[in-house]
Amino acid sequence: MRIDHHAYQRATGVAAAGLLAQLAIALLLLVFGKSTGDTTAIVASIWAFTGLVVWLGLILLFHQQRLERLESLEMDAGARLDDGGRLFTADEARVARKRLGLMHSALMPALSVLYALLLVGFAAGINWWMGKEGDPNADYGNFSTSGALGWQLAVAFGVSLLSFIFSRFLAGMAVQKAWGNLRGGAGVMVGNALVTLALGVGSVFEILRDESAGQDAFSQGLMKGIVWGVAAFMVVVAAETLLNFILNLYRPRRAGETPRPAFDSRILSLFAAPDSIVRSINEAVNYQFGFDITSSWGYQLLLRNFVRLLAIGVVVVVGLTALVIVEPQEQGIRLRFGAPVGEVYQGAPMVKLPWPIDTAIVEEVNRVRELPLGVIKDTRRLGVIVWGEDVPEVDLNVNLFLVGAGARSTSPAAQSDGGGTAGAQATDQFAVVEADIILQYRVRNRALDRYLGFTNDVRSRRSQLGMRERALKAIALREVTRELSMRSLDEVLSPPVDRPLVDVLAQAIQAAYDKADCGVEVVGVSIPRLRPPGKEGGKFEELSIARQNGRRQLEDTQSTISTNMSLIVGDVARADEVFRGIGELTQLEQAAKADPAARAKADALRARLEQLVLDSRAQAASVISSARAMRWNALMDAQSIAQDVLGQAPAWQVDPELYRTRRTMEALGEALSGVRVKYVLLPDARSVRLDIEMQEPTTGLNLADYLEKKDGAGGGG
Repeated sequence: MRIDHHAYQRATGVAAAGLLAQLAIALLLLVFGKSTGDTTAIVASIWAFTGLVVWLGLILLFHQQRLERLESLEMDAGARLDDGGRLFTADEARVARKRLGLMHSALMPALSVLYALLLVGFAAGINWWMGKEGDPNADYGNFSTSGALGWQLAVAFGVSLLSFIFSRFLAGMAVQKAWGNLRGGAGVMVGNALVTLALGVGSVFEILRDESAGQDAFSQGLMKGIVWGVAAFMVVVAAETLLNFILNLYRPRRAGETPRPAFDSRILSLFAAPDSIVRSINEAVNYQFGFDITSSWGYQLLLRNFVRLLAIGVVVVVGLTALVIVEPQEQGIRLRFGAPVGEVYQGAPMVKLPWPIDTAIVEEVNRVRELPLGVIKDTRRLGVIVWGEDVPEVDLNVNLFLVGAGARSTSPAAQSDGGGTAGAQATDQFAVVEADIILQYRVRNRALDRYLGFTNDVRSRRSQLGMRERALKAIALREVTRELSMRSLDEVLSPPVDRPLVDVLAQAIQAAYDKADCGVEVVGVSIPRLRPPGKEGGKFEELSIARQNGRRQLEDTQSTISTNMSLIVGDVARADEVFRGIGELTQLEQAAKADPAARAKADALRARLEQLVLDSRAQAASVISSARAMRWNALMDAQSIAQDVLGQAPAWQVDPELYRTRRTMEALGEALSGVRVKYVLLPDARSVRLDIEMQEPTTGLNLADYLEKKDGAGGGG
């Protein structure tokens, strides 16, 4: 292409058309945003108005290049003389070239810096306004969306399409060396296309949104996110412009090279001419392989099917978002355009619509979270704090709670003024304790939807807790304050063993959470530190030690009683019952002397007490069982003797004399069986016949008897 004044004249016309198009886009977005009340369209118009600086600089630059070309033609046509007939030198005659050089060295950098400052200033103003938005003390207007979403959608996508087409046209012209600076205008037009495309996407979500509270909040947040994104986009372009300005100061100049203005964005140029990216990739691939691999059939096949492969990849990636694995220790819930739908999943795969229609929130519900109820402290910097010691400097912010003071004060000062002062009354009714209370909680089983719907989790700039944790903390702190104020100082510092203070607080907080339906389960409450305020704790130590000694003595005595009762009766509860029964039995026995009916009651009560003692299987039961066994042995012996005597009665009745003589002989036989020398005394020798065989008992093994019996057995055979 021939580079002359006609080429630059055409570039000037194209730049002027770009300026008019940029102005028309800016005015269209501004007027539409003002008329429909759409804040996002107004913010998009700010970007468009800022781009007018680029187009104005391009018009001036191309016009001066056209003048420089005309001047060069005049100088080439012939020499020039001044009014005195003196011949101009080459440098003196080329005024347009000097002005062009001055524009490259001063005007274009100045416009670039102005362009960057405008972008940064407008972005800072947008961020400041968004930070003030919703503040009731500031009257700067509120964020709003358009009421004509159909027209907004048409305007946004129409402007985006036309801007992209025009940027492609400018990028095609910029391929020529003379029109290379049109890349800056193409970048501005691509910026218009991106900003209005984001506006169009937000309009689509506004049209598709449901009227429910969750979906409305999602759409509102999306439009606000677009505003923040436009501000961030302006900052990025400004940062690149300033970086290009600094690099241009140190970049060496080559002869015949047209300087590239700093507002010519390299990033936006890639969007305006995406084919340059492909060329760059081809060159990089050829360089790495060392030959022209991009001309091979395989690479060309890949390029022809790249769009299809990319589409398949996108479909696969989006399809993978339709399945979410929820672990057993987690709970998950589906969100459709920001609004929760369906049931809560736990330990099961969750199938949903692909992103961005459905999203998923998965929380680790089994993890126990800790929430300090009061001032958050770094306990690692604190050592062991004794009641009577001073508070360390790192722990000046203490958590104070009101408790009941217990009995009213009977000091002489209080009695002298009758307790009329408010200070004395308050001191008599309430006391103060220092307490560090930490709440441990977790999400209830399958209650993630209630936990997320309880409140949002927005975290302010200087807050360590989110909105949800702050709400839970406020509810728990209210219940803790109420429970402590209903108890005396002694009950708080020395709670009863059967009902610990931490259990009472945990139950109260859990009841409040259940009433608020926040889906939270209280795991426990811990109190790392609980003491009287300041140095007053030392006065409590003496009383506490005396009470502990008295309590220890009572516990030792009770332990002795429990041990003895356990040995005698089995357990303390059974011993108390037996003791009460014995007292009642004593009263019944006294009343039985005059009332026969009381005797039956006394016998029944005695049997019941005896059975109760026997069931315990203790020492008393063992004694009773032994007595019963001895009684039964004596009774059975007596019955055996009686039965023996009764069995011999018929023999006595037949012949008393013979029975007496036989029994006498049996008695003598039993008595004389172990005596070696025996004397026989006969009452009457005529009536008694004795057959006596004197034998000695054989001890050990008698082999003679064995042999005789063996021979006799053989002879008989």
